[in-house]
Amino acid sequence: MLRAPVPILRMFDEDKARAFYIDYLGFVPFFEHRFFDDAPLYMGLAKDNCVIHLSEHHGDATPGSAIRIETDDIDAFHAALPEYKYARPGIMDQDWGCREVIITDPFGNRLVFFQDTPAVPRNRP
Repeated sequence: MLRAPVPILRMFDEDKARAFYIDYLGFVPFFEHRFFDDAPLYMGLAKDNCVIHLSEHHGDATPGSAIRIETDDIDAFHAALPEYKYARPGIMDQDWGCREVIITDPFGNRLVFFQDTPAVPRNRP
């Protein structure tokens, strides 16, 4: 049985990653790993049923990647976002049948939080 994939996103600055993913988006770290004290950080974050990994390791991921994260209530997600100096996203109603909040992290990765529009049939199970 397949399970949901876990995206790995590249990061370059631990403090900026924590400010964005933990303080702003509300993810919670559930593990952190370094091979030694000054080694690059690899960490797992979770919020609700969404799990992502962040890596400072060269070659683990490509900066500027994009992921889509489905939510049951895009309005509540958007309303719960605290103020953040570097992003003030809005909700966009897309022609292809969803509402989206698009936020770019400090490393150029694009996170698209979305909710399908009920009037448009889903393309997947």
